Amino acid sequence: MNNFLFELIGTAFLILLGNGVVANVVLNKTKGNNGGWIVITFGWAMAVFVGVYVAAAKSGAHLNPAVTIALAAADKFEWALVPVQIAGQFAGAMIGSFLVWVTYKKHFDETEDADARLAVFCTSPAIPNILFNVATEIIGTFALVFGVFFITGADAGLHSLDALPVALLVLAIGLSLGGPTGYAINPARDLGPRIMHFILPMKDKGSSGWGYSWIPVVGPVIGGILAALVFKML
Repeated sequence: MNNFLFELIGTAFLILLGNGVVANVVLNKTKGNNGGWIVITFGWAMAVFVGVYVAAAKSGAHLNPAVTIALAAADKFEWALVPVQIAGQFAGAMIGSFLVWVTYKKHFDETEDADARLAVFCTSPAIPNILFNVATEIIGTFALVFGVFFITGADAGLHSLDALPVALLVLAIGLSLGGPTGYAINPARDLGPRIMHFILPMKDKGSSGWGYSWIPVVGPVIGGILAALVFKML
């Protein structure tokens, strides 16, 4: 129960602050409108820091199914606990995205661009191409998980003191590799809020991008497993 609850809480913080900074930048009439990519990447890094710090002591603060699966593949986490961990992550992602919608409800109403509204919830490619979009998510998640293995010593999870280096790692990934797809690098971070975009009442909200939705799920899982296999070989 602790694992589920604290993965939920940590991931809710992650999405509240991460998708919150996107909303602040892309939605109309916000104080941070047009703040730019640096603001988004820094905001996401701080979101990771807070989420990891909150959940680390109780659940290991995976906050990401790709990390959970990778740790299990590396024999550092019990496979039996994987479903509970991932369920908490998806529940937290959906709650966090709902809170972002409540916070920015009036700004969603003032934003006519359906793509901008969707961007608050989930990722989309700058140039759609299945092969290269999947490859980008694999590479970005490999960098994340491989880095996490060395930061934590491939332990079963992150610790509070690991929150800052992991946040800096995510900042680096966003700045360096985030351009092509928006660096989901986390199935729960993308699919959970995408489901909320589909459910929540928004006027003329447009498509939830289901044709692309499998890429931020499959790519990160592959990238995480590859990182685990390479780390085990070292």
